[in-house]
Amino acid sequence: MKSEMSTHNWLNIIMRCVMMILGALIYTVGLDLFLVPNNIIDGGVVGISLMAAELSGISFSIFVVLINLPFLYLGYRAIGKGFILSTLFSIVWMAVFSKFVHNYEPITTDPFLSAIFGGIIIGIGVGLIIRNGGSLDGAEIVAIIFAKKSTFSVGEIVMAMNLVIFGVAGFVYSWNSAMYSLIAYFIAYKMIDVTITGLEESKGVMIITDADNSKDIADALNAKFNRGVTIMYGEGGYLKQPKHVLYSVVTRLEITRLKDTVYEVDPTAFITIQDVHDVFGGRFTKDGH
Repeated sequence: MKSEMSTHNWLNIIMRCVMMILGALIYTVGLDLFLVPNNIIDGGVVGISLMAAELSGISFSIFVVLINLPFLYLGYRAIGKGFILSTLFSIVWMAVFSKFVHNYEPITTDPFLSAIFGGIIIGIGVGLIIRNGGSLDGAEIVAIIFAKKSTFSVGEIVMAMNLVIFGVAGFVYSWNSAMYSLIAYFIAYKMIDVTITGLEESKGVMIITDADNSKDIADALNAKFNRGVTIMYGEGGYLKQPKHVLYSVVTRLEITRLKDTVYEVDPTAFITIQDVHDVFGGRFTKDGH
């Protein structure tokens, strides 16, 4: 049993490494074949490194590793070595891929198309890396550290830093480049979410019903959706009557059918629905089998 668990853990680590390498390659393709040839940059340390390479003539690959190192050191002390090692692994692979990919001809020289498709591609690459436990930018590490000591969220801090970087890009390249960079950044931001959560987003459903109806609702959900249902026991806060709370996870496309099923049994049931990013174990499968 211990040997099987050890093998499973190693296979999991290897798969994560492969996915982070793939993410770094996809990101580099978007950066070097769409954005950079059209003077469009990404945010964070990558954006700083691109501008430093433009002004100095020194390779971007060197800058992106060197500038990230102090941030990685701070993160190692404040966050933990697992995330930092995964981030360093991804950054090194991105730097290696960049040495080769930038020698190819750009896919398009239209800056608007470059911003759109470059943003989509780098968003997919970053999303794959984040989904597997890493990152591509030391700026996010700084944001995580500052967020713990301030009232601002990580996203707000990253946005503020990137707005400054894009403002500087207006002087290094042009204001058109800065605005295209902002468009690419917002597209990439949305694609990161899509890559992490998936297009077929799962929904966590909580159903509050009278105790007499809970078994019938659970049986109906089991029969129609082949989903596990957990029943919790509670009490109404106002009338102090016993209530049962049912919890299950379904796909986005099944929400309407689920509501119809519940209200056939109990028209007065109270239903809440939340986004669920990842589902592991149990009887949940996206095809319902």
